[in-house]
Order: sequence, then C-alpha cells, then structure tokens
Amino acid sequence: MIELAEVEKSFGGQVVVHPLSLTIREGEFLTLLGPSGCGKTTILRMIAGFEQPTSGKIMLDGKDLTHLPPNRRDLNLVFQHYALFPHMTVEDNIAFGLKMKKFPLKEQRQRVEEAVAMTQLTPLVKRYPHQLSGGQQQRVAIARAIANKPKVLLLDEPLGALDLQLRKNLQSELKQLQRSLGITFVYVTHDQEEAMMLSDRIVIMNNGQVEQIGTPREIYATPSTLFSATFVGENNIFSSEGRLFAVRPEKLRASRQVDDSKRSGEIMDVLYLGSIHKLIVQLDNEPMTVSIVFDLTDDRPWSIGDKVGVDWNAEDEVNIGP
Repeated sequence: MIELAEVEKSFGGQVVVHPLSLTIREGEFLTLLGPSGCGKTTILRMIAGFEQPTSGKIMLDGKDLTHLPPNRRDLNLVFQHYALFPHMTVEDNIAFGLKMKKFPLKEQRQRVEEAVAMTQLTPLVKRYPHQLSGGQQQRVAIARAIANKPKVLLLDEPLGALDLQLRKNLQSELKQLQRSLGITFVYVTHDQEEAMMLSDRIVIMNNGQVEQIGTPREIYATPSTLFSATFVGENNIFSSEGRLFAVRPEKLRASRQVDDSKRSGEIMDVLYLGSIHKLIVQLDNEPMTVSIVFDLTDDRPWSIGDKVGVDWNAEDEVNIGP
C-alpha cells in the first residue's frame, strides 16, 4: 500500500531520518515506536505531505506521492491535539472535509452517518467539542478522518493526552475499528505496551534509524539489537566471552543451590505484583542487577539479603551483538 524507498530527511544539515526503505501492506496496522526525537513523527509527516524528504521517494498504491501536496494524497492524519473546530457541532466537524471536497449533500450525510456509527458517537452528533470528554473528542477526530474513506489513516500519538484508563479503553476500540474498516493504519507512539497491543508490525526507531521491524511476538522474543532488547519490555543483558545476550525475566530461575548455578548474587528487593512476583538480584562480581519473575504458584519464601543462584536455558539466550 505504501512504499518508502531510501527516504531520508535532514534539517539544517542534521540528518533526522537516515535512509529508510519500508513497505506497509494493505489493511495493516503498522506502528512506528521509539523515544521522543527519534524521527517517527517526521516519517509520518513525510507520508502525509507536510514535510518533503531530502531524498528518496514515497509511493501510495503504486503512485508517486513524493511531491504531491497533502490535500492531493489519499490519506488522512489524526493529531494528538484533535484540532476540532470549537464553533461546529460533532456532525459538522466530521462533514468538514467532505464539504471542502464538494461532495453532494446526500453523500456527505451518508458518510457522516457511517463514520458516527462506527465510532459510537450517534448520541453526541449535536454537541460541540467543549461538551465532550477527551476520549469523545478523539473519536470525533477519527470519525472525521474516516469519513473521507482514505486508503491510509496516519495517527500521531492520538491517545497521548488521555489518562491511563481511557487510553486502555480507546486502544481496544481503535484495534476493533481498524479491523472493521480494513484501512491501513500507520501509528506513532512512544508507549511500548500500546504498540505491542495494537500492531500487526512494529518499526522500532532510535536516533533516526530503524533498529528492528517485526511482529510484536518477534520483537519481544527475538530482539535484534541492544536497544530493541531494552526498549520493549524488561530484559536482562549478560556478557560472556565477548558477546552480549538477553534473557527475559520470566526465563530466569532462582535457586538456593548457589554453587551449581550459571551466576550467583544477593537479593536486593522482593516485589509482589498481583499475579506475579519478582526478585531483583545484584550479581556477584558484576555491576548489574537482574530481574527474575515467577508466577504465584511458586510460593518459596525469599528475603532481601538471601544468596541466590541464577540459571536459565541456553535456548532462551537471544544474541544482541558482539
């Protein structure tokens, strides 16, 4: 659906997006994930047409978009700050783009109705933005975008301004909506959990470069770089004979048999987290601490200061570099 070919972006001689080639499939939920300033929003803005790539080209459905203005591209961008018109009702906000494109009135009404039904806004159509909650305003912004029936919907941290509980609710709504619409979503977030929950594939960005592209499962189970291993989920990083490898906390085992274990250490903290508990262990003769997670069926008593052996299976080591 979207093809980025060696797309690069510099501002004032400073490279903010290193040459990037990426194919985004039709109907895919693809997330650009990374810390602030890593280039993910710049990529989204280049796809939308608000920024011009310094080099490379952007194709949509086989058509070269690179130099087309935003309003000639068959896609819509939903911002974190919803940019709703305060003096217009919900339905007028949703119809705005259709009016600008001079759609017949009957089709405008039909499309607004569809978009309103999909985003569960039917009882709110006569309200004004100031009469809506943050989550409802966000749904209006999404309804306005999908009323245009774009081939691609671009979403820039769309849930960033909402509180945690509301974010959780809207995440699952977004996923359902994307499935029912079948539209390609390109989503930007710095929230790893959100990316893991929503995406078909994730592009992990760091300093303007792609660290890894993969499904949530691939990224969790087989991170390919140190950054990927430490940015998504919790991880333990070990070095041995000149190589670095990662082992997830749930793959480590703690034992009282200190001498027979791969590593040993002292328990610094014991954390009870509902369905799991976690030991934080300071390794002997190494500067690092590791986390070991067990589920509640393991009811061995552990105390701060206990000596503990740390073990894992060789197949759970994931190589992340020399």
